[in-house]
Amino acid sequence: MIWMIVTGLCFVAVTATVKMVGSDVPAAQAAFLRYVLGLVFLIPMLPAVRATRLSGRALRLFGVRGVAHTAGVICWFYAMTMIPIAEVTAMNYLNPVYVSVLAVFVLGERMAFRRIMAVVLALVGALIILRPGFRELNPGHFAMLFTAASFAVGYLIAKIMADETPPQVVVFMLSVTVTLGLAPFAAWVWVPVSWENLGWLSLTAVFATGGHYAMTLAFRAAPLTVTQPVTFLQLVWATLLGAVVFGEPADIFVILGGALIIAAVSYITWREAVLRRRAAQGR
Repeated sequence: MIWMIVTGLCFVAVTATVKMVGSDVPAAQAAFLRYVLGLVFLIPMLPAVRATRLSGRALRLFGVRGVAHTAGVICWFYAMTMIPIAEVTAMNYLNPVYVSVLAVFVLGERMAFRRIMAVVLALVGALIILRPGFRELNPGHFAMLFTAASFAVGYLIAKIMADETPPQVVVFMLSVTVTLGLAPFAAWVWVPVSWENLGWLSLTAVFATGGHYAMTLAFRAAPLTVTQPVTFLQLVWATLLGAVVFGEPADIFVILGGALIIAAVSYITWREAVLRRRAAQGR
């Protein structure tokens, strides 16, 4: 739980540093710089990558993941300039819900009635956050919906490849393919970058790497059923950060909708853990 708290703090810091850059740097360029600056963290992974022989199928899957993640990253950086931090954080929780739905069509997994109800609950949470018809939605909200779906595709492919290749290779290939994918979009909109904004984006890379590492340690130390509910604290911190640092008023509907999504995600995670345990006992 402590490692998951650290994970949440790191990811909120990622959001804050991107918010500090704001619209000074186009979304595609800011995302590209974040990944370029993060390439230094890939150096320790090179021995594992060189020792791994990737098949044509693996390269194709990594390529598809790179394309999906590239689109999602651009939309995420764009959404950060358009909507409050708390809304970005809450809507990003939809990622595991999309994964659960995609797994039915891609992996042929069966979705039981209780999991369907959990997905419906998560969608209700998203509607509470968005409140269509009760307020004006801007492109940032739709960008986040697309971001969560894009990341879900990437997560599903990562789940497939994690059983076939070392984790260092999975991380390395994502970073490289996304950097290459972002390059032409960044070149298209390139503007001069101040040293201050370059510093913020460097911190984005540091906190993102630290967050993923802490999350890995959390997953190693405890089952998802323990760590998943702790992610709700990330929404609390994002709301406080937005209010204190960026003057974004706290929105009770965002907190309520985020709580429903987290409840649904936690239930889905718990059910997956139960099914895996039953399958292991059956063997």
